[in-house]
Amino acid sequence: MSWALPWRLARRELRGGLRGFRIFLACLALGVAAIAAVGTVRASIEAGLAREGAALLGGDAEMDFTYRFATEAEKAWMAENALAVSEVVDFRSMALVDRDGIPERALTQVKAVDGAYPLIGAALLEPEMPLREALEGRDGLPGAVMERVLIDRLGLTPGETFRLGTQDFVLMAALAREPDNASAGFGLGPRTLVATPALANAGLLSPGSLYSTKYRLDLPEGTDLEALSRAAEAQFRDAGMRWRDSRNGAPGVSRFVERMGAFLVLVGLSGLAVGGVGVSAAVRAYLAGKTNVIATLRTLGAERRVIFRTYFLQIGALSLVGIVLGLALGGMIPVLLGPLIEAELPVPSEFALYPEPLAEAAIYGLLTAFLFTLWPLARTEEVRAATLFRDALAGARLLPAPRYLAATALGLALLVGLAAWFSGTLWLTLWTGGGLAGALVVLAAAAWGIRRIAGRSARLARGRAPLRWALAAISGPREAAASVVLSLGLGLSVLAAVGQIDGNLRNAITGDLPDVAPSYFFVDIQKDQMEGFNRRLQSDLSVHRVDSAPMLRGVITQINGRPAREVGGDHWVVRGDRGVTYAGALPARTRITAGTWWGEDYNGPPQISFAAEEGAELGLKLGDEITVNILGRDITAPITSFREVDFSTAGIGFVLTMNPGALEGAPHTFISTVYADEEAEAAILRDLAGAYPNITAIRVRDAIDRVSDVLASLAAATSWGAAATLLTGFLVLIGAAAAGEGARTYEAAVLKTLGATRGRILASFALRSALLGLAAGLVALGAGIAGGWAVSIFIMETKFAVIWPSALGIIGGGVLTTLAAGLLFAWRPLGARPARVLRARE
Repeated sequence: MSWALPWRLARRELRGGLRGFRIFLACLALGVAAIAAVGTVRASIEAGLAREGAALLGGDAEMDFTYRFATEAEKAWMAENALAVSEVVDFRSMALVDRDGIPERALTQVKAVDGAYPLIGAALLEPEMPLREALEGRDGLPGAVMERVLIDRLGLTPGETFRLGTQDFVLMAALAREPDNASAGFGLGPRTLVATPALANAGLLSPGSLYSTKYRLDLPEGTDLEALSRAAEAQFRDAGMRWRDSRNGAPGVSRFVERMGAFLVLVGLSGLAVGGVGVSAAVRAYLAGKTNVIATLRTLGAERRVIFRTYFLQIGALSLVGIVLGLALGGMIPVLLGPLIEAELPVPSEFALYPEPLAEAAIYGLLTAFLFTLWPLARTEEVRAATLFRDALAGARLLPAPRYLAATALGLALLVGLAAWFSGTLWLTLWTGGGLAGALVVLAAAAWGIRRIAGRSARLARGRAPLRWALAAISGPREAAASVVLSLGLGLSVLAAVGQIDGNLRNAITGDLPDVAPSYFFVDIQKDQMEGFNRRLQSDLSVHRVDSAPMLRGVITQINGRPAREVGGDHWVVRGDRGVTYAGALPARTRITAGTWWGEDYNGPPQISFAAEEGAELGLKLGDEITVNILGRDITAPITSFREVDFSTAGIGFVLTMNPGALEGAPHTFISTVYADEEAEAAILRDLAGAYPNITAIRVRDAIDRVSDVLASLAAATSWGAAATLLTGFLVLIGAAAAGEGARTYEAAVLKTLGATRGRILASFALRSALLGLAAGLVALGAGIAGGWAVSIFIMETKFAVIWPSALGIIGGGVLTTLAAGLLFAWRPLGARPARVLRARE
């Protein structure tokens, strides 16, 4: 049978306009718009990063080395292939200002540059001057520029002096814009720029100090970056060189944008699922009103397939309208607000309409509309000619025919598969999909339970007429309890889970800080300084614990003779350089989980003890050989033990530990963590930094504050996504309230006829809405706490405790939201005249 007749019937139905489908269109459009907007912003940032890749990187390509400068052979290769080369040295240090004999110190990320810096772009200084002139300094002192926040923290003004290590510098200007700042990644301190020759007498770049060198290359136009990358890595990869080029000038930013965008799209899918509840309710209500039409068509000989296809085409056409509206809204709003968004972004962006995110949002919208309308449409087949003028849909069976169940399962699998493919995060997608499905099942069961409880409680509310009326209405078959609980409950569940996760993550970072985290990290301690360093701390009763270890950095280049990235993929252990240490005796508080430790007197070939959890993630086992490049030298050794390493304590933790004979001959420094009373921290820093100007102190509380700021921005972005979900739920509530307006009008007319006052009827309507909102809020709170617990325990691996202010806010929000939606559609029923309403029902 062709689709011509169903299409002709569907067109006639569509001539009736959009009455009854406004909420349908709004829910679908809002869900699609949220996903399209997130995708458009992500694509705009990625386009900006691609366009400005060379400017972000500071050159067409970059060769990065840890702990050392490039060798003559490496420099010769650069000179042969590049038009110009700029050398940058990056490290942390303490900036010191002496004010009347009282030192003030602040952590800073120092960038030492040569005369060719920057190859691309320009540094913006305040007051305006050339960077080269600023770094020359005055009065015999080298110059420096600092970020404004560091200048204010130290109370400096241009022309005053400060010290890095043992070298004095004169502050010449504030650094308003650093041309290659996006390529630097996350830093614990504000930026200071100096000239590399000025550090010759500062004592900060001694052998073993923690620093990296970056060589930016200005390449001839038309250079094949892929071929040059392969040539450089083939020649220098084993020497610990890391290559980047303008194709991905800020990989850390790109990775963050991609993953954050994928996560927000999954949050957007939650909103689309909430909208799907509204879509399903709208279709069900519309088809219930078409029972007479359907029965008439069956009387005239229309087959079941004709009925189904007619309304399938009609709903499909309206779904396309909603999706197009959502795409227009989600695509155009970021473009129109592009200048405002770009001003707030720390990276370049290029706002325009991009087909990929719009296509992704359209696919999500189509599949959601299909999944949530198929079951209501399938029930049209159950309307028979004998049921003319009866509400056949109200008594239809719960589950449709098997073929519709199979189509639903196929559509759901396709939606989850595409979401995993588009987001690139399979497990997060499965967790999100499973959580949504579980929440919908729980909420549907809760809606059924609420109706049963309300029905039983109505008999107990004698003497409280408004309450009894409200409970009786909730338990009735025509009351929209299911729509309210499903739509509002799912939106509140997402918001509750976000609140619990955010609160517990903050508690994990800050709540237990005095008990588990050190006061300071001290780095770049020379070996001959350790005796005096320990003597100062051991004599201080406020110091509870000191942990020290040799510190080197190396790149894992091979695993069992294969490239490490080929074995470990994108795992963080093989993605960059890692901290490496050595020890003879088994360190205190270290637990071996497999294998044996080499022992204090071991003097044989190199051996490796690997972090157990990270080793399991990489698929390593005892006996596997790891090649680590340290200071340009490859060290290959077998794994002879795995040990437990807890990186969550903010203490010293190394993925890779070796026996002393393998590393102690290489230039290196020591790292130390100091656990002390907070009131003693200032004196400890003053004494140690004064005695050893080359060491760098990282105050853990300050580092935690920087991380908390990042988490705050992530939580804000996620909360906005959850808020969009809640807004969709509110639209569904409005749709449910509007659909039930006729029933409430009739109810109010009967009650008025029996002598009820408007006030008591209004109180009944308000109680009905508030009780449903309270029930939805309580169920959502349970689902949100469960989701927050699962994410905190199994993904974040933190402790979990209920964040009660957020929890109570969710319950209050549920009550107020349903109350507002219910009262919005209560005034017309209250104002209707009973005689007119009752005559119309005859």
